[in-house]
Amino acid sequence: MFLDTTKIEKQEKYDGYYSIVTSELSMPTDKIVSTYRGLWEIEETFKLTKSDLEARPVHVQSKETINAHFLSCFIALTILRLIQKVTNREFSSEKIVECLNKIECIYEFENIYLFGYRSAISDRLGNAFGMDFSKQRLNLASIKNILATAKT
Repeated sequence: MFLDTTKIEKQEKYDGYYSIVTSELSMPTDKIVSTYRGLWEIEETFKLTKSDLEARPVHVQSKETINAHFLSCFIALTILRLIQKVTNREFSSEKIVECLNKIECIYEFENIYLFGYRSAISDRLGNAFGMDFSKQRLNLASIKNILATAKT
């Protein structure tokens, strides 16, 4: 058994290129490339929906609750994609979901609430939406004001 270096050198000229196999023989090349270029986003969306947004397995039984479950997953996906758009896709969807799951607001006493989690991602999300997460303790009026004046 030997290593065929000549064959390897011939194949190296294709490094960095992807082959596309298609049955669309009459479609222009640039259209084929743009169509296939978007497939990774579709695959990533299915993966994200099934894993991070927990679309499956479905633990509900009636048609109405199944529809409601998938509707809430779709809304969550839409919000996540809007967050990614506003932040110029700086963070993966997994990182955003992980960050959002960690953010909590705890009632402490007499109308004072503690925001107990902060990270570079939550700060970036706050900046993108005009919300200041650096203040750890806020009263309810301040929270309502932040939500009312947040950028959209």
